[in-house]
Amino acid sequence: MKRLAPVNSPLTEAASVTPKPNETTKEETMLLQNEALSSDARKHFALPRNPFLDDVQSPDDVFQTASVRYVRATLSDCANHHGFVAVVGESGAGKSTLAEDLEESIKADKRDVVIIRPYVLAMEANDQKGKTLKASHIAEAIGAALDPQLKIKSSPEARFRQVHELLKASRRAGRRHLLVIEEAHCLPSPTLKHLKRFLELKDGMQRLVGIALIGQPELRDRLSSQNAEVREVAQRCEVVELEPLDSELEGYLRHKFARFDLKYEDVFAPDAADAIRARLVHIPRGGKPTDARSECFPLVVNNLVCRAMNAATRAGWPQVDAQVIGGC
Repeated sequence: MKRLAPVNSPLTEAASVTPKPNETTKEETMLLQNEALSSDARKHFALPRNPFLDDVQSPDDVFQTASVRYVRATLSDCANHHGFVAVVGESGAGKSTLAEDLEESIKADKRDVVIIRPYVLAMEANDQKGKTLKASHIAEAIGAALDPQLKIKSSPEARFRQVHELLKASRRAGRRHLLVIEEAHCLPSPTLKHLKRFLELKDGMQRLVGIALIGQPELRDRLSSQNAEVREVAQRCEVVELEPLDSELEGYLRHKFARFDLKYEDVFAPDAADAIRARLVHIPRGGKPTDARSECFPLVVNNLVCRAMNAATRAGWPQVDAQVIGGC
């Protein structure tokens, strides 16, 4: 027998125990919208603060799925051996967190690796939308990372020679270098092509810099071997993708609540996890069931769970169950 929400509850419109997959852009956008966990919900579930707010402050806070472990290992290898990798994932999949985790692990292990991060605050694919990141800007970022007092040469020939010499001197001193570019799906095609030339900077036969691109799924498409414009880059770049939580959803939520000595079962009914997974299956507008894809990524899960916990609190229900999820 289907359980109904109390009269005047925010859940009275929840119609199905197992929600249908999303089919509209509006619902997909809503899933990405942040909703803070209310103070009433925190009291209701005995939480001192929101477990999803500023929730990753150390490597121990990163939940280790098989996909995450593989990406971590790939990034670490890229830093140690000057590789070339693109980490691809949906918004909220945890890409930037893993790039930050790499920096923390390098510090903890006392590895002599210089992380070089060009600023991408206003970066866009063309100058009509924002500012493009050019090879000259990357050269400036490398120079600033290796010698903060360096006066960059004005001519391109002198500037790139200057950067090459800096990298060689640094490598001979025992350091390695990793260029990390966030929002790499916004890189203009000429800059993507130029990355191959940075990768080919050597001292004898030794590479001088590794490259890690961090971007959304558009980056995977741009690095396809079918894209003739950047074929030389695509042939050299390993693309690794962060997968949705799906079967590891319960483990992820247990991990989050364990930091507050709260059991998963204190928050969720047995049918909640399956309802979350079903709620986070998306079918593009006009698509077929075979086009369905999972949106069960950490940020989306966090937002949905916060809404559900708030709704359960307002309704006076002790746990979040499938019907609560269906109404959010």
